[in-house]
Amino acid sequence: MTNIFIPEKEYFSIKEVSNLTQIKQHTLRYWETEFKLLRPLRRESGHRKYTKKDIDIILKIKDLLYNKKYTIEGARKYLIKEKRTKPEQLKIELEQSSASIELLKETKKTLEEILEILK
Repeated sequence: MTNIFIPEKEYFSIKEVSNLTQIKQHTLRYWETEFKLLRPLRRESGHRKYTKKDIDIILKIKDLLYNKKYTIEGARKYLIKEKRTKPEQLKIELEQSSASIELLKETKKTLEEILEILK
């Protein structure tokens, strides 16, 4: 996987992510429909706000599809299997900040997606 410099920011626009990853915006939007792990948060205006975690997922998808020649279905299965075998450790400071609230919302969404996969 290619190492890229990701600026120290909390959120990135789809245009910024497209430039960083060299993936066209319409492809990023399509991948959101194909990969449940890729669900960027939305601003009140409806615009996507990607996190560094989202960019890492995009780079992983790009590597699987373009370098390792996986199909969309194969990459989806690989990511689901990898997610099941490699749980992330949750580290948050619980305080009344928008970042904490957004992280909790994202965590809830991820847990709901895992429940859907398990059904």
